[in-house]
Amino acid sequence: MSESIEEFQIQVDDSILEDLRHRLAQTRFPDQIEDTGWDYGIPVDYLRELVEYWRDTYDWRSEEARLNSWDHYRTPIDGQEIHFIHARSAHPDALPLLITHGWPGSIVEFLDVIPRLTDPESYGGQGSDAFHVIAPSLPGYGFSEPPRSRGWDSQRIAEAFVELMDRLGYPTYVAQGGDWGSQVTTRIGALDPAHCAAIHLNMALGSSPPSPGALTDEEQADLASMKQFGDEEAGYSHEQGTKPQTLGVALNDSPAGLLAWIVEKFRTWSDCDGDPENCFTRDQLITNVMLYWVTQTSASSARLYWETKHQDSRTKALPFVNVPTGVARYPKEVLRWPRSWVECQYNVVRWTVMERGGHFPAMEQPELFVDDLREHFRTAR
Repeated sequence: MSESIEEFQIQVDDSILEDLRHRLAQTRFPDQIEDTGWDYGIPVDYLRELVEYWRDTYDWRSEEARLNSWDHYRTPIDGQEIHFIHARSAHPDALPLLITHGWPGSIVEFLDVIPRLTDPESYGGQGSDAFHVIAPSLPGYGFSEPPRSRGWDSQRIAEAFVELMDRLGYPTYVAQGGDWGSQVTTRIGALDPAHCAAIHLNMALGSSPPSPGALTDEEQADLASMKQFGDEEAGYSHEQGTKPQTLGVALNDSPAGLLAWIVEKFRTWSDCDGDPENCFTRDQLITNVMLYWVTQTSASSARLYWETKHQDSRTKALPFVNVPTGVARYPKEVLRWPRSWVECQYNVVRWTVMERGGHFPAMEQPELFVDDLREHFRTAR
């Protein structure tokens, strides 16, 4: 297969948008027990508002134009077409930054931080802090091709993204990630220390030391919170990790169902005080969902959970990462391991306790997110 890098433009056919409006107009909303709020999932009244806004007010063409204001490309790697934004800074000596999203996110997460990273002077920074930003869509997500074979787990994605950076001609780069992006970035740091100079994570992974010491009250509370998350909030992961194809039928057929499935997570996993629109605009929420809808990648994105759950022993164990690692610890992140446990996994040189923010910090707190990246990666320049 060719190793060429081809320019790519997002251009959704009018027929897809017409079909979407028709499906939204035909939505069958379920009933709801009175005064239950979000206890059982997304409230029907709020979902109805979002569906009506999506159908009658939301302007995809405007959002499409915003996305296309950045340079998009696709290139074949390991038999798959990988899509990525390549936002070059005007500073020729800018540091290349590979930034990776997760589920249920997309490259939409980074639209507010890319200009801050590439053009720091316009946002209170210095030219010496500039980055060339490479933001790929995970295989099976957005405009990256859905995998046609088994085995596309976080290890294989990391290998593909290392190849991508080499193909772009970057002998030295840094990497950042959260959610699946954290898994991928962790493995990139371990796989490619000769070229990846440092990594930064907003959902660092951890493992219990052989002889764990005493934990602080805060660390014990964090572990209790993660247990509660596993008990009450992780059903999506079990379903996507066991029967993603069955779930994908519903999500690929019903835009309202897809919207509900994703927006509930944005609400629960963010620092929004119970109202997702305290953190995100409706356009942000819907544009992210659109990248799943117009590409029909609901099932293929969910399959990453299956691949990870069924990884072989070669890829299941996380390697120790020796490259300098920065950790941004947001108060509403769903996984908050004790620092001593994280240090069993990484060479942690920067640990920042953030004032606010959750699982989607580039969208929730773009200024805080970028400031911490700048500080950490100055050591890699």
